[in-house]
Amino acid sequence: MEDEFQGGPTGIQVAKPGLSDDAFLGGKLQILQPEKGYRAGIDAVLLAASIPASDGDTLFEAGIGTGVAAACLATRVPGTIITGVEIAARYALIAEENFKRNKLHERIMVLKGDLCDSMRHDQVDWPAPNSVSHAYANPPFFLDSTVQAPADGLRAQAHMLKAGELENWVKVMTNAVKPRGTVSIIHPATSLLTLLAAMEPKLGGLTVLPLRAHRKDPASRIIVRGTKGSKAPLQLLPGLVLHEAGSSTFVDEVEAVLRTGEALEFA
Repeated sequence: MEDEFQGGPTGIQVAKPGLSDDAFLGGKLQILQPEKGYRAGIDAVLLAASIPASDGDTLFEAGIGTGVAAACLATRVPGTIITGVEIAARYALIAEENFKRNKLHERIMVLKGDLCDSMRHDQVDWPAPNSVSHAYANPPFFLDSTVQAPADGLRAQAHMLKAGELENWVKVMTNAVKPRGTVSIIHPATSLLTLLAAMEPKLGGLTVLPLRAHRKDPASRIIVRGTKGSKAPLQLLPGLVLHEAGSSTFVDEVEAVLRTGEALEFA
């Protein structure tokens, strides 16, 4: 991995071939990502903007990838402390580099390993049970039994779930959060029933925010938030429209999230 970074003329680390250097939040963040393989985009930014974090909160991200969501969240709420886990060593190292180059490394820690290892009692660096304010994830989208895996191994790992793994992700995140803490997941809208089935036994007050490209389009993504210990019923929100009618221009609310790092109202 050391070969993927090199020092620039001012000592700043710059990308070598194979990595792109992408601007997020209107240039507030510069993020290295593989040119091929899994690349974070608008989903990660919207998820980060939806987390109801406050100054002083501790957070846990399952599957931190190259660190886009964590970096966006830490930038929006400067007093937060975030721990993320990543099974792919290459992505974990890129995430660490991203946090250093954006001066976030003192507030975001990356753990390299399998998410389910957090349930072992000898994992001293992992968040203790009932210890974090919020947990969140952008988990793999597809069951490996339903689609052909991408040829790129890391891309496949980022996009493919085995049967029952989504339930494990929810279990680990729910275990980490404090009572009344939240668990938030972004997922394809077509997987709503699967996601609700994984979350309902462990969380209450489930709130579903549909995301659609245009007003008349079906939702393509959903963000589902649950609260540990809540008994509130399921709530389906009207949803967020991303683009102006007949245009690729983002609506003002989404533009504020993507360009200036504003919070996304979960209403």
